[in-house]
Amino acid sequence: MPEIRHDAISGRSVIVATERASRPHTAASAVAIAEPMDCPFCANNEGMTPPEVARTGQGSPDAPGWRVRTVPNLYPIVEPSSTAASGATGAHEVVVLSTDHLADFGRLDDAKAIDAFLMMRDRVKYHLSAGRAFAFAFINHGRIAGASIAHPHAQVVALDVVPEAVIDMAARFDTIDLIAQELVVARDNGLVVIDGDAPAWSPPASPNSFGLRVAHLTARSQFSDATDEEIGAVALSIRDSLARLSDLLGGPAYNVVLHTAWPTSVPNYMHWHAELIPRLGHHAGFEFGTGMFVNVVTPEDAATILRSGRT
Repeated sequence: MPEIRHDAISGRSVIVATERASRPHTAASAVAIAEPMDCPFCANNEGMTPPEVARTGQGSPDAPGWRVRTVPNLYPIVEPSSTAASGATGAHEVVVLSTDHLADFGRLDDAKAIDAFLMMRDRVKYHLSAGRAFAFAFINHGRIAGASIAHPHAQVVALDVVPEAVIDMAARFDTIDLIAQELVVARDNGLVVIDGDAPAWSPPASPNSFGLRVAHLTARSQFSDATDEEIGAVALSIRDSLARLSDLLGGPAYNVVLHTAWPTSVPNYMHWHAELIPRLGHHAGFEFGTGMFVNVVTPEDAATILRSGRT
């Protein structure tokens, strides 16, 4: 029987309706990745991108030897000038996760996964230090998830305004750490998939089939303030979660979004965290018309499947 659930963190209402899917994993859309000679993010093709702004590893700028490389986005969401009349100003960068064209984040080894997340944190911190009002990082993997280039990469976007949705989320943390509260519920109800310093769990009101949240137990409000150790624990938990999703669901497209506060936010209980969203279907008329999401796999079943490694 369909059930309405409310997600206190996102503010979304979700209808869990398992009757709409005969098998929860059959809607997966696998990501097919070829290795073209003209991929601008592959090693030895550094001249195909704008001049890099940061790298880890060896070598000179815009030359081979890097492990993680950050370049300006050729098709930015925002303009760089803070004086533009449009108001859509800030910075938009691409973080190339590794030199391996075929390895999405879920297939990176420990060192590479941590290296990539440290780069994302440092670029967010750089833009906030430069005076941008808000900055965050995300991964789009696969065309359905919004990626236009197959080579695995993340993006960092900095804005001169704080988005309303971000302000609304922070306000919901005004009197309580909702991440810590939800994690208690998740542990009590068998929803934790990976435990440790940075648990991964299936939210009780997940709007997406097999969606997961990941957060470090240390309650920091800003991603940019996380320590190297905290970043490492979260990076590996996300990596392992994505590997399980890929193995069980046939390599679907996915998004990873890092939710964070901003430097001038009023101190509250905001807890930075990651949301993992396998793209197993499309939002349609019902979702656009009501603002409610439909999930055809109960979070309880999703957590059991992901823990056991069996569909």
